[in-house]
Amino acid sequence: MIFRINKGSLTTVKSMVPLRGLLLLLALIWFCGGATARAQGNYEIQVYGADTIAPRSTMVELHSNFTPSGQRYTVDGVYPTNHQEHETIEITQGLTKWSEVGFYIFTSEQDGHGLQWVGDHIRPRVRAPDEWHWPVGVSISTEIGYQRAVYSPDTWTWEIRPIIDKQAGRWYFAINPALERTWHGPDVKLGVGFSPAVKVGYDFTKKISGGIEYYADYGRIGRVDAFHDQQQQVFAVTDLNVSPKWEINIGVGVGPTAATDHLIVKGILGRHFDWGRHSEVE
Repeated sequence: MIFRINKGSLTTVKSMVPLRGLLLLLALIWFCGGATARAQGNYEIQVYGADTIAPRSTMVELHSNFTPSGQRYTVDGVYPTNHQEHETIEITQGLTKWSEVGFYIFTSEQDGHGLQWVGDHIRPRVRAPDEWHWPVGVSISTEIGYQRAVYSPDTWTWEIRPIIDKQAGRWYFAINPALERTWHGPDVKLGVGFSPAVKVGYDFTKKISGGIEYYADYGRIGRVDAFHDQQQQVFAVTDLNVSPKWEINIGVGVGPTAATDHLIVKGILGRHFDWGRHSEVE
């Protein structure tokens, strides 16, 4: 799930424009976030690891994301993201030792719009079984779902997300080179988009880890967007490993491009529920 907010467009600045005017223009672009609409997607901000939920168990997660500085205007019927709070419920059910299925409920709360349902997604996933003894964890998920047009002009979308991760001593690495496709909306004819996500973490203690998460949308394969039209976010994050039953992740992200929300605060609170013996389900 990547940040799809309103795509900005930089006005061509001729060489004779005074430096003061250029700096003012850049400041306006930074604070206003651009002028043309792009879909929102900062609901579930997470770099996936390769593991799946064990069979006969369920993970329930609450993703809470707030945008202190984002898109400030309604453009092409899409609500602004500035001061939006997103609450997403994610329920993941383990199917076998190597597969799971997840379901998302997206909501948004904002002054002037109140609390609203945004949409739903479903996400089946499979992974390489432990018996294969691969040197890295590998899994692949596919996600399809609907988002209301006031939050995304592309209302029906599909994603396929390869996942590779590795724990090396205290270091943890994960990469999600996701591919995205619009099934209904203005981007249908644009083809497949490339939206990678990367995480690098370090275990400071057995219970506290810190790291960096990077999320991007570079545009369509074969036609990469100009830098200022790309979505890019860099998060400083902390993971609290208080118990195998709990997942706690908090972070603050900044966006360096005109097409990105400029500041987001996120949190993930997850609880694992075990419904019985796992060895009976293959």
